[in-house]
Amino acid sequence: MKKIILLSLIVTVFSCKELQLLTQTALPLAPALTNLDIANGLKEALDNGVKKQVTKLTQTDGFFKNEAVKILLPENLKKVDSKLRNVGLGALPDKGILLLNRAAEDAVKEATPIFVSAITNMSFADAKQILMGHDSSATTYLIKSTSTDLYGKFYPVVETSLTKVGADDAWNAVTTKYNAIPFVTKVNPDLKDYVTNKALS
Repeated sequence: MKKIILLSLIVTVFSCKELQLLTQTALPLAPALTNLDIANGLKEALDNGVKKQVTKLTQTDGFFKNEAVKILLPENLKKVDSKLRNVGLGALPDKGILLLNRAAEDAVKEATPIFVSAITNMSFADAKQILMGHDSSATTYLIKSTSTDLYGKFYPVVETSLTKVGADDAWNAVTTKYNAIPFVTKVNPDLKDYVTNKALS
């Protein structure tokens, strides 16, 4: 257990590039550190990292006031935003954007076990590839091996969260007002799919 904790701390502190150097030099000097220890240490480090980031994102404004992850309007709704502002109804899309981000904050909190499971089920071969790979190897692994599964599990969580925070009602009001404007092309956006993908990103 001590070896796993030690490796966890090492993985947390060093980048993948530095870990490559470490595994090529220091690790061979410690023959007691098995492949299983290495894999478990990496999993523990990734698990801690995911939980730490999830905690940040699930706080109020964890998405909304974080420009790196804030969910903005999809391309097909930018014309809706612009048109409503032109007719003095800018408060509607403003509220809609806020509630999309509130839904993401709520959904990510509920979905933590999904991400943790993806890490827990990682094979030793995957762990080795992450340790010996490039700086974004962990991200690449999670995207490649879990995206479809995570989407399938995360979508209903987002769907529930959109309803829970009132985002569904807010966007129904937005689209109803917009669709009532003469000569506009009617819209019916799939916000569940959009928020699911953005939150997973």
